[in-house]
Amino acid sequence: MWELVKAGGWVMLPIILCSIAALGIIIERLWTLRVSRVTPPNLLGQVWKWIQERQLSNEKLRELRADSPLGEILAAGLANSKRGRDIMKESIEEAASRVVHELERYLNALGTIAGITPLLGLLGTVLAMIDIFGAFMGNSSANPALLAGGIAKALITTASGLMVAIPALFFHRFLTRRVDELVVGMEQEAIKLVEVVQGDRNVDLAVEAPRRRGRRA
Repeated sequence: MWELVKAGGWVMLPIILCSIAALGIIIERLWTLRVSRVTPPNLLGQVWKWIQERQLSNEKLRELRADSPLGEILAAGLANSKRGRDIMKESIEEAASRVVHELERYLNALGTIAGITPLLGLLGTVLAMIDIFGAFMGNSSANPALLAGGIAKALITTASGLMVAIPALFFHRFLTRRVDELVVGMEQEAIKLVEVVQGDRNVDLAVEAPRRRGRRA
């Protein structure tokens, strides 16, 4: 492995750094974007239970905000629920914009890594090819085997760049899709909260959650 890195030249250094950064981002985002962490099941039912039992307080709202990204959105709406439907929806939208920004953290960096590593690999190959052909200029007795070996070494950086870029691109698309799905789920939960709190929906959310669990079982 070390011989391949040395053969690739200095361009291998940024490629390796990009691979380390991409791996760190992928592991961190996979852990952070877990469905159970972002949108805990039955959270809306628990909130509705607090409302029905008149247990909703500032302490409960702080607990809800710290619980999860979905909890932060619901808490923002509940804190302004007495100011009317429009104000409640605006508060939810403002909190949602902050939450979505946090969910998308580092994804642009991962996409950038997926885009630049093939270019870095190509750059390393081009520079190596220039050195190889420059060495053979003026030498009429060029060794074809030596030339082929030099070209093979020159292609190491291109292969390395692609090895980093392909998984980085895959996980960038995968994680972006997961964020979109999480946002849709949080949006649906927030709409339910507004409709229930403002009296537009007669659903006992606290009762629905156990019933759904029973069906799964």
